[in-house]
Amino acid sequence: MLRSCHDTHEEDDVPRSIGPVSATRAAVFAPLVDAGRAELVERRLTDAIVLGLLGEGERLPSETEMARQFGVATVTAREALVALREKGLVETRRGRDGGSFVTEKRTHPTSVDARVRELSRAELRDMGAYYSAIASSSAEFAADRATGDDVEHLRSVVLAIDLESETAARRGERTFRLEVAALSQSARLVREELRVQGEFAPLLWLCLRDEEYRARSRDAHLAVVNAIAEVDGGRARTITREHVEEAIEWLLERKTILEATG
Repeated sequence: MLRSCHDTHEEDDVPRSIGPVSATRAAVFAPLVDAGRAELVERRLTDAIVLGLLGEGERLPSETEMARQFGVATVTAREALVALREKGLVETRRGRDGGSFVTEKRTHPTSVDARVRELSRAELRDMGAYYSAIASSSAEFAADRATGDDVEHLRSVVLAIDLESETAARRGERTFRLEVAALSQSARLVREELRVQGEFAPLLWLCLRDEEYRARSRDAHLAVVNAIAEVDGGRARTITREHVEEAIEWLLERKTILEATG
């Protein structure tokens, strides 16, 4: 049975809803764990551009703002942008409306596959275990704290995801996870979801290349929504954990294929 709006445990600094564009950008520019390395900033932005999370013509934050969001020095952000320009992923425009913009040229998806090759199976499983802990906890708390309106909004988010497009499905996955985290009404869980999405999502959701997996992903999302609607935190947690585990198994199979093909 759904609880009323008056039965929620609200925290003033936790948003009730996160839009798809703001959710994606928030995840892309979430603070880095190992701050201070231009390579990490470059990798985060390269992944986002390669996977279509930052679209052609999209304007990046200024060097100063980017540094603040990532939690790095301004010179670190500047070095990362220089590397992106050399790759042809970003161009800098001068003048009043200038800045750094994503260009049409993109690195081939094999660059992401190279990252899968680099990581060991143990590292990939650890990545999944850590993200699963965050996402499943958010789902469990959301079941206890979401209102009826929250549930209907979350359902509309799932149904609005375009499964025909890998990029749209990837954006939808991020938005759904961040919406659930917001419904947990835990500011810490929201911040951690943002950080982990920025660090792991480009690899974790590679499975969305698979059209069949995209359909199963929607089924899992709707099952989570139903569990939240029924105030069944245990089921919401279990479904979320199993969904992440399936994504990791897909990734491990992909690694096996990449290794077999040299």
